Formats: sequence, structure tokens, C-alpha cells
Amino acid sequence: MRTARPLLPWIVWGTAAALYAAAIINRSSLSALGPAAQEHFGIDATTLATFPMIQLIVYAALQIPVGVLIDRVGATSMLLGGSILMVLGQVVMATVHNVELAILARVLVGAGDACTFISVMRLLPEWFALKQLPVVSQLTGLIGQAGQLVSVAPLALFVSLAGWTSGFLGLAAVGLLVTILGALVIRDRPGVGTFAERILGKTGKITRNARSLGGIHNTGTVEMAPPSTEMIPVMRPTRVRGLGFWDQARRLLRIPGVRLAYWVHFTSPFASNVFLLLWGTPFLVGGIGLSPAAAGGMLSLTVISSMFAGLVLGPISSRFLERRVWVNLGIVIGIVTAWVAVLVWPGTPPTWLLIVLLVVMPLGGPASMISFEVLRSHTPRSFTGFATGLVNTAGFTASLLVILLIGLVLDWQGAGSPEDYSLSAFRVAFAVQIPFWVLGIVMIIIEQRRTGRWMRENDRKLR
Repeated sequence: MRTARPLLPWIVWGTAAALYAAAIINRSSLSALGPAAQEHFGIDATTLATFPMIQLIVYAALQIPVGVLIDRVGATSMLLGGSILMVLGQVVMATVHNVELAILARVLVGAGDACTFISVMRLLPEWFALKQLPVVSQLTGLIGQAGQLVSVAPLALFVSLAGWTSGFLGLAAVGLLVTILGALVIRDRPGVGTFAERILGKTGKITRNARSLGGIHNTGTVEMAPPSTEMIPVMRPTRVRGLGFWDQARRLLRIPGVRLAYWVHFTSPFASNVFLLLWGTPFLVGGIGLSPAAAGGMLSLTVISSMFAGLVLGPISSRFLERRVWVNLGIVIGIVTAWVAVLVWPGTPPTWLLIVLLVVMPLGGPASMISFEVLRSHTPRSFTGFATGLVNTAGFTASLLVILLIGLVLDWQGAGSPEDYSLSAFRVAFAVQIPFWVLGIVMIIIEQRRTGRWMRENDRKLR
């Protein structure tokens, strides 16, 4: 039995991470199919941008409600429910031919996706030692990026060979299989049955003997526990019924470390999200002039870079707690530098510069995971699900705004259709990212200083 104890946490995590990878595939399923979607539905650039924009709006809007539900009904139920929603969304996407129903499909995908990541993150502290969490978190992101890799070239190839309907029905089938596996394997915490066990009313021997690899109580690595709920300032409750979640958010945001986590997540991942979710293929094909196959290969490079960064940043974040925010900030500055070089380069950027961009830009995704490590150091345990959802809205809010603005700027220049794309139009459009970077960098610096002052005043240390 002793050999089974350390294995179950990894099995639970691996299955949950597989559900997250499936969610990433669903989320990014239009990343390499932008031109195909425009032809399939007969739409312009702004309407194409509406698909991921609405999907991200739904994702961001549901983060806080989903966080509240996770704290109440458990991560497993939310994780499996989200997966079912994505399966339904891809079935709709496969079988409809009008834009309105296709948008409904992306709403379902966005709603299901909203349940996935924060549910997985909520599971981790229940199964792993504190010192393992940064590494396991980054490994989770790495497996998610493997899903991103599938959604870039292989999915586009499969759709081109099998057709639109078969491609999206295939995604739905994969999602359903992983959901069934999750119902049989995933447990909220040691001693709690799987979804299938709870439905059948029977608890198996594996569940009864389950043990965590540590948790925050017995790792020996905790310099100081998360702040207690009493450390959050009590505020006058709102008089509007149904807005209790807003009172929770206001209380949490009074802690500088929570605000710091928000801005870290806001600033680092949106450039990669925008590129991989929608505008990467149009830029590389319609702007740079690459073939669709070459563009798919270049997008795959971004995913590989992100996966490698996940392997490196986990140990770095775990070892250098005091400097993890500055690591994130350095990566953001690298992304800004690479993009500005591409935007101001006279003529078509050389291949080496594009490779630099596509290697540096995706580092923002793994770097954004640092925000959840910051959040864990400053959030009461009873607020974990809610706080994770709150911070997770940041990067996706920035992403959906930039996606929409790029589409609007392209249409404003008369370059909203594949036949009208040009490098100069894309340069103007992608420049809308710059104000978001400036805002994020300034707020990270401000909140980092406030967080340091708050920790000194409250005699706290990072854990």
C-alpha cells in the first residue's frame, strides 16, 4: 500500500491535466483555421474576431462565478461539467452553417473552458507538497501547451483532409473520452470518491487509502501560512442583492499581493493568446507571405518554446521566491522588445527575427503561472477558488480586447479579408498591444512595491 500512496496524486493530476489539454485544444481550435472559417461562414475579419472574442468574454465573465462554485461543490464536478459543455460546443460547431449558431458553439466552449484551468489549480494543493506546487503548476501548463500544439498544425491538416464537420466531431469525441476517464479517476482530495463512485454510492479501496504527497500542513517548507481571513479588511456590504461576490472581490483586492498577481497575469500572456487563438496564421500568411504549411510550422515553434519554458520556470520560481515577479517582468520586456523590432523593421522582417519573436513571445504563457504562485502566498485558503478565478480573468480580459481591436483596426484600414491582408496593415493593427504592455508593466512595479511594504508592516514572509 505504501507504493500506491505516492502514485495516486500523480494519476489524479495527470488525468486532470489531460482534461486541461483537451480544453486548450477546444479553446484554440480556430487558431490555424481562421481563413478556413472565413470561407466556411463567409465572414470578414471583425466577424471572425467575434468568435474568439465572445469565447473569451464568456471565459473571463465566468471565472469568478466558477471560482465560487468550486469552493462550494468541488473542483471535480466543475471540471467534468466544463468538459461536457465543450463537447456540446464542438458538436454544434461541426454541424451548423450560420454565424449565429457558430457563435453559440463558441459560447459553450468558452463556458466549459472557464471551468477547467482553475479547477485543476484548485486540486493541486490537496495532492502535492508546497515545495512541489510551482513545478507541478508549470508541468500542468506544459501539458496544456501540448494541446496547443495539436490545435495548430495537426488539427488544420485533419480538417483539410476530413472536412469541417468530421474535424470538429473528432474533437468532441476526444473530449468525451477524456471526460469519462476523469469521472473514473479524479478526486477532490484524499478520502473523497470519484464522480462515478459518488453516483454509484460506493467508495473503492483506492479512495479509502488515498494519501496526499504533502499539502501545506506537513511539508516543512512553509515559512508562513497564507493570511487568515481576518487579515482581509471588512468592508461595508453592498446593498444590491446578488452582488455578494463583488464584496468578496473588493475585500481580496485590498491585499496588495492579490492585486500584484492580477497585473502579473494581465501583462504576460495576452500577446501569445492573441497570436495563437486567432491572428497568428493571418499575420504569417497574409502579412509575411508564408504558405499555410510554413505558417503552421512556425506556430508549432511557439508552442514548443512555451513547453520548454514551462520546464525551466517551475524550478526557478520555486527556488527564487523573492525574485519571481522580476523574472516575469523580464520576460514581458523581452516580448515587447521582440514585437517592437518586428513592427519597425523596414520591409518584410527576416526569418531570424520572426523566429526570435516566435520563441520569445510564448514565454509569456508559462510566466503568467507565476501569478498563481504569488496569489497562493497572499490568499486565505477559504478564498482560493474565488481568488484564482478573479486573477485568471486578467490575461483573458486583455486578450479579448486586443483580439477585437486588431480586427477593428484591420477593417478600418480596408484590410479585413484574406485577399486584402497586408504587412503594413498588420503592423498598425498589432501596435494596439503596446498600451496594454505599458499599463501592465507600470502596475506590476507599483503593486510590487506596495506588496513589499504590506508584508513588512504585517511581519510576513513569502512561502
